[in-house]
Amino acid sequence: MIDKMEHLSEKDLEKLNSSKGLHAMLQNEEINLKKTIRYVDYTKQLKELQVELIRQQACIIEKGQRVIVLFEGRDAAGKGGAIRRITERINPRHFRIVALPKPTAEEQSQWYFQRYIRQFPKAGEIVFFDRSWYNRAVVEPVNGFCTDDEYRIFMNQVNDFERMITESGIILVKFYMSISKKEQKTRFEEIKNNPLKHWKMSAVDERAQELWDVYTLYKKRMFDNTKENGIPFKVIKANRKIDARLNVIKHMLKTIPYDKNREI
Repeated sequence: MIDKMEHLSEKDLEKLNSSKGLHAMLQNEEINLKKTIRYVDYTKQLKELQVELIRQQACIIEKGQRVIVLFEGRDAAGKGGAIRRITERINPRHFRIVALPKPTAEEQSQWYFQRYIRQFPKAGEIVFFDRSWYNRAVVEPVNGFCTDDEYRIFMNQVNDFERMITESGIILVKFYMSISKKEQKTRFEEIKNNPLKHWKMSAVDERAQELWDVYTLYKKRMFDNTKENGIPFKVIKANRKIDARLNVIKHMLKTIPYDKNREI
């Protein structure tokens, strides 16, 4: 341990001795100095970006803009974690997180997109979808939750649906969190070994590794469909959570214009 510290710069030692650095080291039985320094750098960058998110949200509220930010990705890809880092410092009165459960019998009898439309933002509001209408593009056909006709109709309608959204003045940002099969397996094992996270695993999650290649096939179809005729996804490499979260926020700040000199 001491030998490793001898090779660190003065700046790195300052990071390790900071409250964030000490907290990060105490959280793990085995101390990883490089990982700790990376975490301290991450928390500093995150704070700076979160200040910009506050500034961006203030502009959205002032202009009465309506914003939808949707997250897709494989199970355990970090969708919820990214949303939490975006929302933990902004004004809670002007955003909502939507993670819809299985549709009711009444909702199943309606137009597929209808239950999502009910959740759309009002003026000055951001709505974050933790999974969205794209359930029908990947999760549902892979797991047999929709018919071939329902899948085909969705793929034919989704680009027109999103065109109507944006033409009505709503800003739509779409993220896809991408992880490897190995990383997903590692995260599943961590969830299973942590009693505080058991609730995250569902029957669908349990089959995700087994159905990996089928998910890949439908994911590619979804990407091809949106690239050719619609609004493409911003794909975020998410094997390393801290990098993924920072990149999500950077893209959101870049995509939705705001006054960077605004006082907050």
